[in-house]
Amino acid sequence: MEIQSLADYRPPEDALQGRIILVTGAGAGIGRAVSSTCAVHGATVVLMGKTQSHLEAVYDEIVSAGAPQPGIFVIDFERAGPDQYTQVLEALESAYGRLDGIVHNAGILGDRSPVEHYDVKTWHRVLHVNLTAPFILTRTLMPLLRRSDDASIVFTSSGVGRAGKPFWGAYAVSKFATEGLMQVLASELEGTANIRSNALNPGATRTAMRRLAYPGEDPDTLPSPGQIAPAYLYLLGPDSKGVNGRTFDAQ
Repeated sequence: MEIQSLADYRPPEDALQGRIILVTGAGAGIGRAVSSTCAVHGATVVLMGKTQSHLEAVYDEIVSAGAPQPGIFVIDFERAGPDQYTQVLEALESAYGRLDGIVHNAGILGDRSPVEHYDVKTWHRVLHVNLTAPFILTRTLMPLLRRSDDASIVFTSSGVGRAGKPFWGAYAVSKFATEGLMQVLASELEGTANIRSNALNPGATRTAMRRLAYPGEDPDTLPSPGQIAPAYLYLLGPDSKGVNGRTFDAQ
């Protein structure tokens, strides 16, 4: 069921019943809201992020709501090596045996400065966390996704990943590349697996990253992460089955 506007999507209570969904950057902001929303709609959520205390807070929130008990996996994408990714695969395989969805939400902003003056180390850091880490994680977990009857990979995009804007530097480039990775993956999977790959632009949302990018903006004028979370549920659930290689706006 393809819909015209994700902003109008209202997921049924059992939209993700029985599904195993991994969310990166799950400790705060959009990742936290998506994790909680997935859980209350029936998913067993694997909370992934770099700060254990933040993940534990989300875990407690989900359990208190009476939703399926989530899993926790602490990983720092900036520093993680092959062994850490292998541990993720082995832990998920042992605990669940398959994976029905990945939400690639973790990301960093980097500098807001002209390319001419952009710090090279920061450039590498942003491209690694925002682009290379999602590639490695997806590649590593592909065997578990292939075991699902209906798996969905959702990459988090951005408006500055579609039209280049000044001073967005590595962040914008990483989001352009994220859109490209999604399209390549979708084309490769089309007709060969029960896996779909799409991208979602959250739009201006009340998050810490948004405050960092726009310090003079009034955050109360923006929707909360919880208000845009249903858009992720659409792409993760059966209502979007068959939708592949598309990029959407949450607002």
